[in-house]
Amino acid sequence: MTALLVLGLIVLLALNVPVAYAMLAVSMAYVSLKADLPIIVAAQQVAAGSDKFLLLAIPFFFLASEFMSSGGVMRRLVDLSRALVGHMRGGLGQMNIVCSVFFAGISGSAVADAAGIGRVEIEIMRRGGYPHAFSAVVTATSATIGPIIPPSIPLVVYGSIAGVSVGKLFLAGFLPGLLMALSLMIAVHFMSVRHHYPRDAWVGWSRLRDTVVRSVPVLLLPIIILGGIFSGVFTPTESAIVASIYALVLGFVLRELRMRVIPGILVKVACDTARVMFIVAAASFYSWILAREGIPNALAAWFLTLGAEPWMFLLLVNVLLLLLGTFMEPIPIMVIVVPTLLPVATTLGIDLVHFGLIVTLNLMIGLVTPPVGLVMFVVMQITGLKLEEFLRALWPFLLALLGALFVITYVPQLVLFLPGIFYP
Repeated sequence: MTALLVLGLIVLLALNVPVAYAMLAVSMAYVSLKADLPIIVAAQQVAAGSDKFLLLAIPFFFLASEFMSSGGVMRRLVDLSRALVGHMRGGLGQMNIVCSVFFAGISGSAVADAAGIGRVEIEIMRRGGYPHAFSAVVTATSATIGPIIPPSIPLVVYGSIAGVSVGKLFLAGFLPGLLMALSLMIAVHFMSVRHHYPRDAWVGWSRLRDTVVRSVPVLLLPIIILGGIFSGVFTPTESAIVASIYALVLGFVLRELRMRVIPGILVKVACDTARVMFIVAAASFYSWILAREGIPNALAAWFLTLGAEPWMFLLLVNVLLLLLGTFMEPIPIMVIVVPTLLPVATTLGIDLVHFGLIVTLNLMIGLVTPPVGLVMFVVMQITGLKLEEFLRALWPFLLALLGALFVITYVPQLVLFLPGIFYP
């Protein structure tokens, strides 16, 4: 049966069957072959997988992001980022990264970052004379910061799987997200010096002050979300609702959101949410069957018989997730693999908040690598680049992200410092 569960899924994915359907097909085949399992178990497990209050945060974070994107407020973030770092070497590339850091506090999604504010960033860099490949790669790799700095949809999913406080996970993402940004900015500086990319003139303190003032209403959104969670005013799910209401009101107050676009936004959010929840429900059913077969416990026992140390286990997890991320999307990997790895991580004494950040960052790197890097394809579509052109420009930034991953993996204090302060 174990062979059916694992090999069957691999074969279906190789045949390009959508991952949710592949997991459902394998799971239904298992139930059909087990005489002691009634068919109603399938419906029960699929329903149970999506019947979690915490997962209600997902559609509302999607909604807040769409309201902000459609409301034209992205331009304010771009102007602020350009005023802050545009005078540095490769200034518009640096602007791209800083803007992604700001937008990360709004969207919680790498794809939303690349498809939304990424279009504006790429166009500005094109007008500034930067090569398309450089602009595309900076946009794609900086978009991976989105799900690390809170709010984060993948961290919400991980929290629901692992039973970990989403507030702790959100706090834990701050410093790793800033480390990723710093690593990418160093890569931009290196490439800009090498290729003599331009820089903007310093805008002056007066212009910087005016830009900051214009951006304050937008920057208040992540402060409201996190402040409400950590003060206990509302839960992570309620914070997503507050965020969407604030984004809607802000769009109307700034006169940058039109009533006619709201029906389209609601339809898009509904489709995106249904897609994520369908994957979560199917993967939950599949994970339950894996647990019933004892695969997680067997894997934990195997690691322990090898005498695996925590550092070796984390190294193997990184390699596994980086490989899986090249041909699967993050949410399915998280829902399938994490329940299997959690018993091992717990037995080895690895903090589950730290482990969640490691898992999430690995899967974000997979979004910019072929053959199924979704963010990679988004920016390639925007710029019209070919795959080989994108990959040729990717390597310095990929090395920067892998360097940040190494530090986050083996310096857990970086991840756990802020949660330790707010959750002693």
